[in-house]
Formats: sequence, C-alpha cells, structure tokens
Amino acid sequence: MHETNDPVNLRDVDSGKAGGYTDEHAASGTDADLPKIDVFPNQYRDYEITIVNPEYTSMCPKTGLPDFGTITLRYEPDASCIELKSLKLYFLAYRNLGIFHENAVNRILRDLVAACDPVKMEVCGEFTPRGGLHTTVTAEYERD
Repeated sequence: MHETNDPVNLRDVDSGKAGGYTDEHAASGTDADLPKIDVFPNQYRDYEITIVNPEYTSMCPKTGLPDFGTITLRYEPDASCIELKSLKLYFLAYRNLGIFHENAVNRILRDLVAACDPVKMEVCGEFTPRGGLHTTVTAEYERD
C-alpha cells in the first residue's frame, strides 16, 4: 500500500473537489516506520504502571492540520517494562505523521504490546477539540 503524509490542499476541501475520505486516508500512518520501543527487565509483579504524554501531536491525514492530545497508557508488566526515553522518541515520530485519532491509539497499543508483552494494557487518547468536538479513544489488550 502506498503511504502518504501529503496534506490535501485546503482550498480543494472547501470547494468540494477533494471528495470524501479515501481508503488511503483511512489507513494513513498505520504501517509507517516508527522508532523502536526499548524495554528493560521487570523486577516485580502484580502492579500497574501509568505513563502520561500530555504533548502528543500528529497530523490529520486528509487536511494536514495538526492534532494535539494527551496519551495515557496503563499497563501491568510481565517480564519487561517500557523504557521511557525510547517511548518519548516513539511519540515524537507521530509529530509529522498523518494518522486519525482512532488509528493512532490502536497503533500505539499494538506497538507497545509487541514491545513489552504485558499482562494487560490500556491506551487512552484525549484529543483537543476541533470544530467544537472533543474526542477520546480507548483501546485495551489483555493476555488470554
């Protein structure tokens, strides 16, 4: 699949020339190359870690306008914990990535689960209002 982060010309959106959302818009960012998330060996069990990133940014894949939000992740580690510096670099890579809120939260969950194989994890994205609408997206994982 061809991946693009090229924004649509806003004059075309306003004039109706850009049409509706395409499959390319919908899938944008879901398979982009992002920095590796490092982990370190967990020393304890049966506890929860909460990490909050209040400075999350990405771009709308259709308009190219910036999106801002807070990403909160909660997880119960098993053998590995997420290393914070690599997580910060991972989040920074979203800054110029065209991706919908729903895809971003699910992509973050997928990547973090793959990196640390937790007992359970929840990723919640609270995105600042755009056009008066506040969006919250939550995705969860629990090992079988």
